[in-house]
Amino acid sequence: MALDTVERGIGSGVATGGTPGGWRRALRAIWGRPTSAVGAAIVLLFAALALAGPLIAPYRATDQIASARRQPPSAAHLFGTDRLGRDVFSRVVLGTRDIFALAGLGTLVAVLLGTGVGLIAAYWGGWPEELTFRSFDALLAIPALLLALLLLGTVGPSRQSVLLVIVIVYTPIVARVVRSVVLAVKPRGFIEAARMRGEALGYILGREILPAVLPALAVEAALRFSYAIFLVASLGFLGVGVQPPAPDWGLMVLEARNDVALAPWSLYFPAGAIALLVVGVNLFADGLRRALQA
Repeated sequence: MALDTVERGIGSGVATGGTPGGWRRALRAIWGRPTSAVGAAIVLLFAALALAGPLIAPYRATDQIASARRQPPSAAHLFGTDRLGRDVFSRVVLGTRDIFALAGLGTLVAVLLGTGVGLIAAYWGGWPEELTFRSFDALLAIPALLLALLLLGTVGPSRQSVLLVIVIVYTPIVARVVRSVVLAVKPRGFIEAARMRGEALGYILGREILPAVLPALAVEAALRFSYAIFLVASLGFLGVGVQPPAPDWGLMVLEARNDVALAPWSLYFPAGAIALLVVGVNLFADGLRRALQA
């Protein structure tokens, strides 16, 4: 047993965060670095807006004030109003929930599916692994946005379609990350010891291999989330994602594009929200990677 414990701690740095103590040290390291602390604070701020948005927003997303069209930022309208008289601050705040619901849920499902497929296929090896990952290679050969447009052209634009697109686009990427860790861990002595003890496949994958996968998986999940935010916003900007009158940030940028000379704030604030959240997630992911590999 002692030998198994020693072996688990030796090897690639990605396994250093696989214990509760390791995760606690990683979190302390994240908050101890200024850049990663700022990233974590930004992500937590937007998460709070997603949860409490309806309580914070002074107006509903579809409320139109005819007498207040194209009003600049003021005490009454913090981010101004758009060409239809809708409060931009309310729409940005309420759109945060859409971003987290689509990008966050899509990333979560992609991570779960990619982890399962990557664990099983890489552990089995042989033709199941070859067939699975050569199929994934075919999907990865197509740029993510182009693949998303092809899929949405088939199933039509809707929230469910965008969610499906995120899952299909990012599951192969997550699976390849998991596979790389499994291939490094599979020849190790504690895995062979588990086989010799007659442990079931589920035990070996869940209790022996998965802890070594989790640190790399946590970093990859954070990165996929940032890319998913961009993808959702890009699809909304192209008009094939979430449809009006939803307060989708990319859709808001699209609607404000032709009105930028008269109401530039209606474009700058949703675009700034996209940029700020993506930067925050990337700073957090970079801090998490450094902390887990320390």
